[in-house]
Amino acid sequence: MSRDQKLTDLDSRLNAYRPDLADIALKDVILADAYAEGVSGRVATGRAPLFTRPTDDSRMGSELLFGETVTVFETRDGWAWLQNREDGYVGYARADTLDQAASDPTHRIWALRTFLYAEPDLKSPVRDLLSMNSLLCERTRENGFIGLSTGGWVWAGHAAGMDEHETDFIAVALRFMGTPYLWGGRSSIGLDCSGLVQMALTRCGRHAPRDSDMQEKIGTPVAFDGDEAALAHGDLIFWPGHVGIWLEGGDLLHANATDMMVARKPFAPTARQIRDATGDNISAVRRL
Repeated sequence: MSRDQKLTDLDSRLNAYRPDLADIALKDVILADAYAEGVSGRVATGRAPLFTRPTDDSRMGSELLFGETVTVFETRDGWAWLQNREDGYVGYARADTLDQAASDPTHRIWALRTFLYAEPDLKSPVRDLLSMNSLLCERTRENGFIGLSTGGWVWAGHAAGMDEHETDFIAVALRFMGTPYLWGGRSSIGLDCSGLVQMALTRCGRHAPRDSDMQEKIGTPVAFDGDEAALAHGDLIFWPGHVGIWLEGGDLLHANATDMMVARKPFAPTARQIRDATGDNISAVRRL
């Protein structure tokens, strides 16, 4: 690529650039009025919306989870323009949802959700709610709780070491059954179709891109002409803008806007329903 390349040639979801400012890592790729190295930050709230524009009424493109590290390229008028180092996603978050980056994380939350307490005591005030895959940096332990370097306490039984991964991403995904659908969501409070896949794979120590069109490139392709005999438990089924997980027995697990939650439904009628509603047929099947 050359510096004469048009800005639209780069995926703005994964590359921090605007006509007036860009990531200095892109200096040899695109032209911008200015470049920034960015500074490290850390997500200091349980969940932080990542908006497509620096306004509260813009669309939430993704979501940041507690403890995730970000690179902040600009802070202005209460908004931080940043890139999430966990999955590379770029957007705007409220600056007050961030603080300075802590030490390297020592644990991830494995439970669907848990509380951040003020003290190592289950009767102490709750400061926040943390979802699966939130990152923790242990400072000390007391009374069965992990004391975080950033403040607060988390029940140790809900945290796993950074090298302690689950092995069955389908089982993890099934734990999200009934979770409300939320466009851009990545937490047990609400998530979208690709957020479900990403969170399940992350819990199993596997990197997964954020959006379904990106996820359509992971794994290996499976030839599918409509015969479910070609499918295997855990295959990812893609439509334009949507992804679900095929389950042995002929069901599809997916976060969807019809049920407005994560639901398990018979695959064949669900595929017909999607085709009738959108005009879209299955675009790909990938096996992990």
